[in-house]
Amino acid sequence: MKLLRIGEPGREQPAILDRAGRPRSLAGIVDDIAGPALSPEGLARIAAADPDALPEISGRIGPCVGQVGKFVCIGLNYADHAAESGMPIPAEPVIFLKATSAICGPNDTVLIPRGSTKTDWEVELGVVIGSHAAYVSEEAAMDHVAGYCVVNDLSEREFQLERGGTWDKGKGCDTFGPIGPWLVTRDEVPDPQNLRLWLEVDGRMRQDGTTATMIFPVARLVSYVSQFMSLQPGDIISTGTPPGVGMGQKPPTYLHGGEVMRLGITGLGEQRQTVARA
Repeated sequence: MKLLRIGEPGREQPAILDRAGRPRSLAGIVDDIAGPALSPEGLARIAAADPDALPEISGRIGPCVGQVGKFVCIGLNYADHAAESGMPIPAEPVIFLKATSAICGPNDTVLIPRGSTKTDWEVELGVVIGSHAAYVSEEAAMDHVAGYCVVNDLSEREFQLERGGTWDKGKGCDTFGPIGPWLVTRDEVPDPQNLRLWLEVDGRMRQDGTTATMIFPVARLVSYVSQFMSLQPGDIISTGTPPGVGMGQKPPTYLHGGEVMRLGITGLGEQRQTVARA
């Protein structure tokens, strides 16, 4: 299933794509694409409905998951991205948290924060948790995954790397977390380690990679993160980016306003964002 949320910010309604790719309302079946709706029982309730019999719905596509509790990110999870960042390949996954206030729709305007000189792009595979996970084994980890989505893990590199403290201050700016357009359920993605992910800026391809080159695969990441914090339905793990970020260009190239980004992942849809200054 391809699940999404339609409506203006704060007033999104749950929806599903029908067989022709048209959004259909899930009102009355689930309250939101969030929390309990992402559990195995909630997804089964959605799957029992006939999408073609549901009312059509249109409007802005919002973030594909509502009420996200934790937005967990993995840094340097592609060896070639670590190399272009001038950092060693990590022996264990690098974990940081992105503010949930950064979350926005897949086609919403991205705002460069005040004082920024190094706003950067990062296409990533997002993993959406569907059931409580604490201290889970790698073998059982995928049982806790509801599905997947496209994430643009935008970053302000000066804030992140040159202003002291942790990475978080360069990762959590408003609009720095577009997710969607859809949450694609796990049954439609037989191998999350065989997905092409790409990003272009103003029509020029900047990132073109594959999840096959992740250092730590999805099952390992879900298990690993669950050793440090419990994961709840609706939490998102953003799994790292392939090479081609602005920081890695020669010379480094950053967003300054007016650009258009397009990005996508095989089977998970595409995002399109115009960049403006806050």
